[in-house]
Amino acid sequence: MTQTINMAKIIPFKAVKPKRSLVGLVAARPYQSYTKNERESRLDYNPFSFLHIVNPGYKYDQEVTGEERYKLVKNRYLEFKEDGVFIQDEKPSLYVYKIVNRYGQEFNGIIAAASAEDYEKDIIKKHEDTIANREQTFKTYLKTVGFNAEPVLLTYPDNHTIENIIKDVQKEFAEFEFTMTYRDTHYLWKIDDGEKIKIIQAEFEKMRTIYIADGHHRSASSYLLYKDEKEANPDHSGDESYNYFMSYLIPESDLVIHEFNRLITDLNGLTKEEFLIKLDELFRIENRGLMPYNPSKPHHFSMYLDGEFYSLYLRKTNYEFKNALDELDAQVLYKTILEPILGITDLRNDSRISYVNGEHEMITIKSSVDSGDYIVGFGMCPSNVGQMKQIADEGLKMPPKSTYILPKLRSGMTIYEF
Repeated sequence: MTQTINMAKIIPFKAVKPKRSLVGLVAARPYQSYTKNERESRLDYNPFSFLHIVNPGYKYDQEVTGEERYKLVKNRYLEFKEDGVFIQDEKPSLYVYKIVNRYGQEFNGIIAAASAEDYEKDIIKKHEDTIANREQTFKTYLKTVGFNAEPVLLTYPDNHTIENIIKDVQKEFAEFEFTMTYRDTHYLWKIDDGEKIKIIQAEFEKMRTIYIADGHHRSASSYLLYKDEKEANPDHSGDESYNYFMSYLIPESDLVIHEFNRLITDLNGLTKEEFLIKLDELFRIENRGLMPYNPSKPHHFSMYLDGEFYSLYLRKTNYEFKNALDELDAQVLYKTILEPILGITDLRNDSRISYVNGEHEMITIKSSVDSGDYIVGFGMCPSNVGQMKQIADEGLKMPPKSTYILPKLRSGMTIYEF
């Protein structure tokens, strides 16, 4: 009996892209990442922003939701194409995409269409749980609008052959080069050479697994759409565009992972002294006073409470490590403090907890607590790619807001239609 060997599959596609002269005006961060004032400013003064597509009701000064909104999104997108803002490439291509962020960090990878079947077969591995109703909502959105506008971020083991092709392509003049107001600079090159594409595809076919770094809900929704379309199509061949979703694939060494720090509104009815005594059962505690403490080792935590910083070192004799998830600091904090002491069981929906990404210093935690909005804040070390992969390989899922992953991608720079 012949054993089937699973391997990763990517394909080129005919990207719909902004006109070169407009790309810096079109490309946008995810809608939710803007403040209300930022969104309104861009919508008022930039008629080319992709925000006009994803917020179509702004044209009528009206909030539009549900399937009515999805239909208007499709209309607005078609208008951008009709007006020549978006132009589709004539040949299926792969795209080399480089980002240099405001901190000087550089990310190099390939935009391609990844296989929904690979998601089904767990060749594309996940490390986060998804919410079923969000998956279904976004599936309906995709089915109505018919395109991906922001790639899912996937990561693969470093590969010298792919790296050399990327470097070779980058010697040419970039098709796009623009800097956003966020001070990230973006570059795009097109690979339409058939031989280069075949070499890149062959290298991915050698990979048994690749990993979702960011975009779990978008990839899950694309998979659900694929299932629906496959079942509804009696002539399904596997080559249809709905079999794929747009992805940005970068090597593991390019991935940057920050932590999400935690802010809590109350001590669950405990006094400060009672809370510290309970912590002492599982942690060695040192009061650092006004000196901010930034953890530098796994299972070390920072805490800011009542105007003072503390270091918390896990007493490992009282905590059992059974698997890769138990080693994760976000899980340690949840299982030792947030759930048993502070009574926070639902990390995704409990209004008593908020999150601050690790790009911000611990002083941000201090300011939030000093303002009176929160009573205590916790900081931790970021996890790493190895932990993320091991958790995914063991079929486990990280707690919500365990990782803040860079790069952050833009919507509307390349679009995949299906």
